[in-house]
Amino acid sequence: MRTPEEKYMKEAMRQAKKAEALGEVPIGCVIEYGGRIIGRGYNRRATDKSTLAHAEIIAIRKACKAMGDWRLEDCTMYVTLEPCPMCAGAIVQARIPKVVIACMNPKAGCAGSVVDLLHQKGFNHQTETEIGMMGEECSRMLKEFFKGLREKKQKDKESQP
Repeated sequence: MRTPEEKYMKEAMRQAKKAEALGEVPIGCVIEYGGRIIGRGYNRRATDKSTLAHAEIIAIRKACKAMGDWRLEDCTMYVTLEPCPMCAGAIVQARIPKVVIACMNPKAGCAGSVVDLLHQKGFNHQTETEIGMMGEECSRMLKEFFKGLREKKQKDKESQP
């Protein structure tokens, strides 16, 4: 039987699959408060033609609306991939106390991979992190997505005269 935490990460993965269905990098996020999901988001950068359309930013916007406040002090975020600098900054600004991260991003992650903005002592808020929940499944989803992109690019290259 799944724990409530696994249920939330599973929903984040469902959000990531929505991104993948649009041809977007499959990244999903949910924000939980008091045992229910109050914010969901998935990567929509290419679809919305916006640098800001990351899963975490979309979920934070929805959660803030649901809470009627910019502070998300009693919430937990579940995200399929380690947040980038922008999203890590938004997490700190929203005062989210805990972020559960499925897999790390060694090229752009800001929860410990490249830098660690979530535990920066100089900031007025630090965030607890839990890393690895359903990490293999999320990592596999990303690897398969990028493998498919490379194969499509190769096919397109080969079909050119």
